[in-house]
Formats: sequence, C-alpha cells, structure tokens
Amino acid sequence: MPRFFTAAFVLLCSPAALALVPPDYQEPPSALTSEVEAGFQLNTGNTKSTSFNGRTKVVYDTDDMRQESLFKAYFAADDEETTSEKYEIQLQSSYKFYNGYAFGRGDFTWDKFGSYTRISTISGGYGFDAIANSSTTLSLEIGPGYRYNLPIATDSLISPESNSEVILRTAAKFEQKLQEYTSLNADLTSEIGEENNTLTLDINYKNTLFQDWAFKVGFNVKYTEVVPEGSQQTDTITTFNLLYTFQ
Repeated sequence: MPRFFTAAFVLLCSPAALALVPPDYQEPPSALTSEVEAGFQLNTGNTKSTSFNGRTKVVYDTDDMRQESLFKAYFAADDEETTSEKYEIQLQSSYKFYNGYAFGRGDFTWDKFGSYTRISTISGGYGFDAIANSSTTLSLEIGPGYRYNLPIATDSLISPESNSEVILRTAAKFEQKLQEYTSLNADLTSEIGEENNTLTLDINYKNTLFQDWAFKVGFNVKYTEVVPEGSQQTDTITTFNLLYTFQ
C-alpha cells in the first residue's frame, strides 16, 4: 500500500500531470457579480456629526436575460438629532432579443427628510445598446410607468394626501473605461407626468486600488419640478466610498 501512494504522488507531480492545469489558469467568468461599498465620516471638536452611506448591487447576466438589484442607504446626524435618513431599492429584469431588450422595473424610495417621503415607480418598456464595444457602452431605454408620491408633512399641511399618475420614463446609461484601472459611469433618467416631472443624474468615478478593491467617488442630483411648500426642487448627494466586487 505505501508503494501505491508513492507512485500516485510521483504521477501527480510529473510534468504530464502539471500540464493538465496551466499556471495561468483562471476560472471562467461567472454570470453572477455583486458589489458592496460603504463610506463613513465622523467629526468631533467644534462640529460633532456622523454620516454613513452604503450601496449593494447584484447582477445576474446571461445570454438571454439580465437581472439587476440595487440597494442604497444614507444616514447623517449631528450631536442633537438625525438630519438625513434615506433608503432606495431598484429592481430591473431585462429579457434580451436580437436588437435590444424588453424590461420591467421597480424603483422604491423612503426619505424621512425629503420633499416626498415615499416614492414608488413601476415601469416597463424597450431598451437597446446604441454603443457597445470594449471601452464604451451607451444604453437607451423608454417606456410607460406608474408613480406614487407621498409629500412630506408641513406646518400648513400636517396630513398630506398622496398622489399618483401615469408617467413616461426615459433613461440613458453610459459607461466609459478611461484606463485599465479607471472607469466613469453616468445614468440620466427622466420621468414625465401630467402633474409632476423629475430628472435624475447619477455620476461616479471608480479607480481600482488592488485586485477587487476600488475607490469610488459618486455624485447624484435629482430635480423635481413640483415640491411641497418650503422644500427645495434640487437634491444632491456626494459620496466617497471603498468598493469591493464579488465575482
């Protein structure tokens, strides 16, 4: 029996056996990828405040379909009270065919201090890649949808009523690989309704530090045409995060 194990060990270590597994072998790319990023800030001394933002994205992409989910969270507080608390969920299913894809999408927002504390949008439609090569991608989408809004309570309107309407949603999703380890992404989305219109721009710059770790700078601005009394039409969020990618 010892001779059997010795012979097996010699066979496994032989050049013929090693040739079966090349030194530069890599696992085939997975259809499932995910990203987790977070940023935290703590100020002490004359100014005492804490802020946190996190983002998780999961994508399942095959030849026939693409499933994508995104979760975002924002929180900020000073030494007296919470000043910001917002959560977002985005879900999209796309079914590919010859020259484009059909999609169904859901966007849900809970914003304690926003002009609208609850926003839910369900939409669907058609999308296609206007540009698709190794360094640049531009996807365009259009389709109808339905939006529900709940305005924030004010001194003059303690119990505001929700409103809902049919909308037309259009979106442009741009991705540019600047260098081997850097990329720029920009998403522009508009929602046009009879009672209200919104325009959202989401831009981020990502620089890979090593392996699956990256530093990411993000800027999000949303314009809402009709807002409750005392609210601002434009909201902006700037983030500086560390990002880890699972593949």
